[in-house]
Amino acid sequence: MNKGCEVEYCNLELRFSRRHIHNLIKDLISEGYSLYWSEDESYLVLSVRTGRKLVKLRFQQLRTGHYKLAGDYVIRDAKLAEWLEKLIGSTRGHAIVKRVKDHHILVENILFGEVIRLVEVTGFKQRVIYQKGPVLSVQEMEDMYTSNEGETRLLLLKMEVDDVLEKLFMAMGEGNTAKAGKCQERLQTLSRQLLMMEA
Repeated sequence: MNKGCEVEYCNLELRFSRRHIHNLIKDLISEGYSLYWSEDESYLVLSVRTGRKLVKLRFQQLRTGHYKLAGDYVIRDAKLAEWLEKLIGSTRGHAIVKRVKDHHILVENILFGEVIRLVEVTGFKQRVIYQKGPVLSVQEMEDMYTSNEGETRLLLLKMEVDDVLEKLFMAMGEGNTAKAGKCQERLQTLSRQLLMMEA
């Protein structure tokens, strides 16, 4: 990643425990970043200085006592972008990552920490470099985009994923391996369904 590279993270969603956030702060400080944080009953905001820019990472507090980093972020610091990408993988998070470089845009769709689709955009042209899972026909994609049913199903699936993730974090916190295993099985099923709908 060169100095002129810009990385945009859209629909970012990562889950953390409070201890995990403390470790992230230690990691960033050890990497030489200047940062500060503020917290209220809803959010913990971590402000990271990169040169003259300030990146504000917003962690929403969940009912389970855990935190969710969500939203859209533009990162122009190569080291911080690399750190965030490792974080997406290690937390099995979701994101759409857009890398802008030399008039090209590379778009990665990441689901559960895994790249499921990679597209290169040059001007008005786009080329699918990688696609995981079944590829829908043009007609199937048109039908899905014009149908409200597809949007509703997708929304319901995402809501269920959120619900199951919260249950998984609670089960892990309680040390309930049986319940955690059931949650992971359900997440794999939901992941396959989302792949088919978002492909």
